[in-house]
Amino acid sequence: MEHQENEIAITTERLILRMFQLSDAHTVTELCNNIHIYENTLYLPYPYSLDDALSWIKTHHGNFKDDKLFEFAIMNKKTKELVGAIALSNNQNFHQGELAYWIGEKYWGNGYATEACDALLKFAFLEKGYHKVWARYFLSNNASGRVIEKLGLEKEGILKDHVKKDDRYEDLVYCGMIHSQYRK
Repeated sequence: MEHQENEIAITTERLILRMFQLSDAHTVTELCNNIHIYENTLYLPYPYSLDDALSWIKTHHGNFKDDKLFEFAIMNKKTKELVGAIALSNNQNFHQGELAYWIGEKYWGNGYATEACDALLKFAFLEKGYHKVWARYFLSNNASGRVIEKLGLEKEGILKDHVKKDDRYEDLVYCGMIHSQYRK
C-alpha cells in the first residue's frame, strides 16, 4: 500500500485502487449512465451526467482527509482502464463501515469486484483497525450476493421491501464480518 499526501493506492494482483481524479469524470459518466448499474444500486441516479460525476468526485478528498469515507477508482493494472468504484465508510463511533462498489457492465464477470473488496477488507481491518465491515445488496442482485459470499461476510438479515426503486420495492440483504473472523 502506497501513501502519498493523504492519498492511498492499494494494489492487488490485477488491480490498482486509487483516489479518483477529476479527469476520471468522463469515464465514470460513461460507465454509470447504464440502466443495469442503476437497477442494482441504491443511490446512483439515472440518467447519469457529467455533472453527477464531477460533483461526486469533488467530495472524495475532503471525505478521505476527514476520515469519513474512502472512495477509490478500480483500475485494471495491465490496461490502465477504470473499471469501477469501491468505497468504505468509516463510522468512527462504532469502529465499523459499509463496503459498497459498482463495476462497469462491460467488465462484469471478471472477478474485479471480489478482488477489490478483498483488498478493502484488508485495508479496513489491518490498516484502519475496524471492528466490523458490513455490506448490503438487493436480494434481486445475485451477482453482488455471490461477491459478498465469496468474501466470507455472513448474512445477518433481510429487510423486506425496505427501499423503493422506481415502481418496485426491494428487499435489502445485510451481511457483515467481525475483525476476529477476518483471515489474516
